[in-house]
Amino acid sequence: MRVVLASTSPRRRELLALLGIPFDVASPSFEERFISGQAAMDLVASFAQGKASSVARDNPDAIVLGSDTLIELDGAVLGKPLDVAEARTMLCRMAGREHLVHTAVTLSCVTRRVEMTRLSTARVWMKRFDAGVYERYLGTGDSLGKAGAYSIQGPGAELIEALDGDFTTVVGLPLRLVATLLEHAGMIIPVNLTTLYAAKPYGNWPRFSG
Repeated sequence: MRVVLASTSPRRRELLALLGIPFDVASPSFEERFISGQAAMDLVASFAQGKASSVARDNPDAIVLGSDTLIELDGAVLGKPLDVAEARTMLCRMAGREHLVHTAVTLSCVTRRVEMTRLSTARVWMKRFDAGVYERYLGTGDSLGKAGAYSIQGPGAELIEALDGDFTTVVGLPLRLVATLLEHAGMIIPVNLTTLYAAKPYGNWPRFSG
């Protein structure tokens, strides 16, 4: 059974590899379009579905996984910042507060007429604002290309006070959820999930309880 990850994200590739299954990678042709007023959970689910469907059409016999991550703050959706200035604005809004990280995963297979989308949500508390700390982080360039302008697996972890939920959800691919979807599709996951989550073999994972 061929598995294709519909993502260009190196983080998602690295996380999926932790499940010990062979897979290919394909770049989705789907273009994300933010719709004003649409709930974050609905929006992130539609993005995951769009990514998976765009790759599944060209790989009809494969099990295709699509995923997307968005931040929700006070009901508003935060995606990836366009530049450092926007990243600074996002981080200042979240400083000293909690926000939600929604990651949706879609499993799609054309020949089997299967499409399942599930959502994983984690709650993250950011540290109080410290201009020096935040500017040093922004200077690394790490905030660009990241939903909410930070990476929990990278230097952005220094901005995080606490996490309630699955660490891999915040990185961008909730492994427990992915394993469940693949098992529903008939795949055998060779890795013990309990052991994997106890070992936490990914950047900064041991620092957090999720």
